[in-house]
Amino acid sequence: MKLVIIEDEKVTARDLARTITQSFPEAEIVDIIGTVREGVEYFSDDTQVDLIFSDIQLGDGLSFEIFSKVEIDIPVIFCTAFDEYALDAFRANGIDYILKPFDKQAVAAAINKYISFTGKRTSYKALEEIFINRKPSEPGAVLVYQKDKIFPVAIDTIAFFYLKNGIVYLTTFDKKTYPLNKNMEELSKLTEPLFFRANRQYLVHRKAVQDASSYLSRKLSVTLSIPVPETITISREKVSQFLEWLTQA
Repeated sequence: MKLVIIEDEKVTARDLARTITQSFPEAEIVDIIGTVREGVEYFSDDTQVDLIFSDIQLGDGLSFEIFSKVEIDIPVIFCTAFDEYALDAFRANGIDYILKPFDKQAVAAAINKYISFTGKRTSYKALEEIFINRKPSEPGAVLVYQKDKIFPVAIDTIAFFYLKNGIVYLTTFDKKTYPLNKNMEELSKLTEPLFFRANRQYLVHRKAVQDASSYLSRKLSVTLSIPVPETITISREKVSQFLEWLTQA
């Protein structure tokens, strides 16, 4: 198991490396990266590592900048002194989030989580496939990241997805709401034809639609079987497409 550590404090980086190898003697610390700039350069090459341990606040910025500038398909365990970045962490390939000061038990638990998911070297996308891989006849699932847990939510249990303040949420038929790390375009492709993209903010399940009524300028106002944060409207250009979708089996 090959690992890279992203940490700008050298003492902390050495301590983390020692903690990892004490619990997992087979682990190889391939490199220690201290800045965003170094990280972008390092991961711009075809890096063959299995897992990344990453601090968030580095000397020249946040480590999230590395993952936004370079396409990295490697699971990440974030290790930081700040808890306000949890959601951002899980949107950046994060599979766990450890608060400093870390201990041997927390580090071992995080690596064991990775091993339990995979049992072998794998990419982050492959890790997702453990949860969302499906047969053509099955509706599949989306991953939800909540604190230190990752769990699938079956698509056929979701009433709608909605976008608010740049974050996509799902709401289930039993009225549970969770944030997601996917955008609406990805979800539209993943859930079609069961879901319809009503507008920029809403993607709705066919079975959640209760009725639709005329709205201003020949738009439609859609009512769902469970409460929504705001009125769902469909533009006149999409009305015929919506009505056709609504009648499909």
